[in-house]
Amino acid sequence: MIMMCAAGCSYFQHKYQSGAVVEVNGNYLYEQDLQHLTAGLSSEDSARVREQFIRQWAGDILLYDEAKDRTDKHIEALVEDYRRSLYVHAYEEKLISRRMPKMVEDTLIEQFYETHKDRFILPTSIVRGILLVVPNGAPDIKKIEKVLATPDETRLEEIEKFAYKYATGYELFMDQWKSANQLTMRMPFEKNGFERELRAHSQIVLEDSLSTYILQVTDKRLSGDYMPLDYARSEIEKVLLNQRRHDFLQAERDRRYDEAVKEGKVKEVK
Repeated sequence: MIMMCAAGCSYFQHKYQSGAVVEVNGNYLYEQDLQHLTAGLSSEDSARVREQFIRQWAGDILLYDEAKDRTDKHIEALVEDYRRSLYVHAYEEKLISRRMPKMVEDTLIEQFYETHKDRFILPTSIVRGILLVVPNGAPDIKKIEKVLATPDETRLEEIEKFAYKYATGYELFMDQWKSANQLTMRMPFEKNGFERELRAHSQIVLEDSLSTYILQVTDKRLSGDYMPLDYARSEIEKVLLNQRRHDFLQAERDRRYDEAVKEGKVKEVK
């Protein structure tokens, strides 16, 4: 960790100030840079950590200075290209943050979905519904199974009261899609059991040695079906925002180039 910290932190300071501990080739390391490394350590451990850090810090400077003296122009060009890219990227991010709209209109999302529907095929089934987990032997399990089969507003109150009294797990997700992976982590399905049960039943009841699991499916889309629009929405928004980002930055570059040509900043060399 000490070596990583030395390599990753900005401890290469060229201007001398009071409190300097070590100087290497015009670079200064200060006491304040070392204090946080040794907080809470014994005097013996503190001395060892300081020594390790100073050796690593000094070694990095010595290697860097020697490498600079022996490095060819190709490396310098790569460094300069990387430096320029960092500046450009940081400035473009500021432009995007300040000037590019982040909201994607519903009409654009719907249009993209309809035009590219084949891109939104479900790799696994998804469901909406209710999951109830109760201890084996809890009273009225069969009754609550019947209530769950038609979960209207009145019956939801009955389900919630039952869950509050007996359930060890309760999830109401009638307005939210959950994937097969999310549900198989909560229920003791056999391998491929979820897909098989889901195709055959709207209510799935499983047991293990401790609990009874009741999954009431109120809506479902099977693997291979088209994703519902509300399920695909976040993915579509990302695609459209990435495209908007590309177009926005390209337009900014084109505008600057055209202005620079008009002002004589860009011209052919004959």
